[in-house]
Amino acid sequence: MSKTLKIRDLTLRDGQQSLFATRMTQDQVDRLLPDYQNANFYAMEVWGGAVPDSVMRYLGENPWTRLKTIHESVGNVSKLTALSRGRNLFGYTPYTEEIIEGFCKTSINNGLGIMRIFDALNDTNNIKSTIKYVKKYGGIADCAVCYTIDPHFTTMERIKGFFTGKPLPKPVFTDQYFLDKALEMQKLGADMISIKDMSGLIPPMRVAKLVKLFKDNLTIPVDFHTHCTPGYGLAAVLSAVMSGADIVDTNIWNFAGGSAGVALELIYVFAQKLGINIDVNMEAVAEINEKLVDIRRELRDFDAYDSFPNPFNPLTDTLPANIDKLFDDAIQAVNSGNEDLLLTICHQIEDHFNFPKPNTKVKEAEVPGGMYSNMVAQLKALGSDEILDEAMKLIPQVRMDAGLPPLVTPTSQIVGAQAVNAAMSLKAGKEMYSNTSNQFMSLVKGDYGKTPIPVKPEFREKICGHADERPFDTSNYKAQDNPTLPEFGNVKLAENYEEELLLELFPLVAKGYLKNLKKERFEAQKPVEVKKEKVVEKVQEPVKLGRKANSPMPGKVLEVVVKTGDKIKMGDPIMILESMKMENTITAEFSGYVNNIFVEDGDVVASGQMILDIVSSEEDISALELA
Repeated sequence: MSKTLKIRDLTLRDGQQSLFATRMTQDQVDRLLPDYQNANFYAMEVWGGAVPDSVMRYLGENPWTRLKTIHESVGNVSKLTALSRGRNLFGYTPYTEEIIEGFCKTSINNGLGIMRIFDALNDTNNIKSTIKYVKKYGGIADCAVCYTIDPHFTTMERIKGFFTGKPLPKPVFTDQYFLDKALEMQKLGADMISIKDMSGLIPPMRVAKLVKLFKDNLTIPVDFHTHCTPGYGLAAVLSAVMSGADIVDTNIWNFAGGSAGVALELIYVFAQKLGINIDVNMEAVAEINEKLVDIRRELRDFDAYDSFPNPFNPLTDTLPANIDKLFDDAIQAVNSGNEDLLLTICHQIEDHFNFPKPNTKVKEAEVPGGMYSNMVAQLKALGSDEILDEAMKLIPQVRMDAGLPPLVTPTSQIVGAQAVNAAMSLKAGKEMYSNTSNQFMSLVKGDYGKTPIPVKPEFREKICGHADERPFDTSNYKAQDNPTLPEFGNVKLAENYEEELLLELFPLVAKGYLKNLKKERFEAQKPVEVKKEKVVEKVQEPVKLGRKANSPMPGKVLEVVVKTGDKIKMGDPIMILESMKMENTITAEFSGYVNNIFVEDGDVVASGQMILDIVSSEEDISALELA
């Protein structure tokens, strides 16, 4: 057991992302920084994940400013950490070496100390470039092994597979599988290894085995990251600490629990009893926590839960005798390997402090909480809540067909959305894979890399139109357009390299953010003029319609790929729609000519909303215009 435990604070990234949809403003972050200067965390996760996207999309703020400001305040007291998806960085497709290098260099120059690098398939080939460039520019390469579990099949399903000549595979995600991945990462140059359990699905005794296995076979530090959603979190972190983890990830009290990670204050109590030193200034942490109360109230519209944990400061508050004993009993349960008792005790501790109760549906379904909630929301939007159980049952088959991808971002969303599509198709009497998202097709094609088990060629032929695996070819990568904006003083949309990176990494969001930025600056420089405007009332003429084409699902229009007058045939793409974080190509259900288009890029549409109409000939367009 380690006598000193390092703490990575997740409050400003994973904590706020898990509980408050990543809505913390720069002002709210700034209020906390003077106290973070004194907190002395080993590391602070402040960037990456959904932060760069969200601060532009929802707050109109610059992601680079977020990183720079924190570094300027905290300095070298704590290493700043970001999360990225290997060669995919923040997107769905791989980037070129030039972009990966530029991103790593710019991030580190702006104050980043540690890059946590993971790949959704645990394909170590996908993290090589990021490791190389992070280390080249002086950063620490923290490589994450993504924890996942095998699909659950009943004994009858396995017997049926055997007798039908289609045996189900043996378990893939064994302890040896995870160790092999960690050893590969260490060989590639990882400076540390994280066991990344973003789903919170790792039981405490499995954590204990993995941490010991890693410590016995690796020569670099081991970090453990998990969430509390299904109820394993506190017990799992305690088991990791007692098994020798060098670093654990925690949140400060009011940003902890539920779908977020474990509260630092609870781990501090355990550490005191175990004689483990946590080199964190808990007085500064208490100051931060006091401010988090107000900030959480300000974020109430986005709060995933409707109650706060009961106030607690381990430096000044005395635990009731019966609760104090629970901490001792939990330690004894770890020592004796009694997992059920350990979980019961940890739940009693969390209940005492009013942390959210375990999500039993997520635990029983054995899928990440975000994946489950996305599926529920998607079905609710489609008005088909009743087929949730069927969609959940299809997840194992969808995973197996797609090469058994781990259920982590973004593959968890891809598999979940495809299970919903499959359930909807079956309900409509169609073939299971009659509606597939672009991301699912990319996964099966090979764009994301090597899946844990090979995709069957006949399935790939069915989904992609070719049987052979075709990895993403970055040589065909086309840089995003960076136009001049004459309406805002002839400035470029992206005026410097940092803005160019935003445009490459977040093309749709950054385009709107940067354009608005240039507009605000241009209008602020214009002299104020008082104009008397003539009001002209528009008379809406009724639109003459052909056959209606409706959106089959709710979402945001990423691109209308046709224009008025285009000749199209049944099955041709007419629109790219983002629905539940997946890009879906909407195709024409009949042939003809595009008559009217009723949506444009960026619009949010409802399920069944008319997006355009189609007529059978060009003459029909003229006839409708004259009618």
